[in-house]
Amino acid sequence: MNALPPILRDQRKIDADHLRLLAIFHFVATAFACLGILFVCGHYALMHAFMGNPQMWTSPSQPNAPNPAEFFAVFKWFYLTFALWFIASGLLNLLSGIFLRARKHRIFSIVVACLNCLYVPLGTILGVFTILVLARDTVREVYEAAK
Repeated sequence: MNALPPILRDQRKIDADHLRLLAIFHFVATAFACLGILFVCGHYALMHAFMGNPQMWTSPSQPNAPNPAEFFAVFKWFYLTFALWFIASGLLNLLSGIFLRARKHRIFSIVVACLNCLYVPLGTILGVFTILVLARDTVREVYEAAK
């Protein structure tokens, strides 16, 4: 039986490819955060159109019906919270992608990866793989050499 020689793998090339892919996927996560902001703005505009028209909600059969404007006033805080969350997530992923390309601030990218794990399922996949790649000793050496 002919035994094939073992395939030599250059770990530095593999690490460079993985870091390049992770940077691209962090930029994609930034784009998803921008889409999330657009969704929140669109949902706000839609709800504002429905809830802002008091004549639409008047009914002679229910004179004590709750005021939709009061409900919408409370709901605005949810819009603000989600908009700020998407903005922060987008900025953090953008910075992490830039830092991954430059091989700087490894701990920052690990923290962002942990936050990405909150976005099930795509963010979780990105976060776990980012943590796994950045935890390698060979990647740690690349980051230390780049200082």
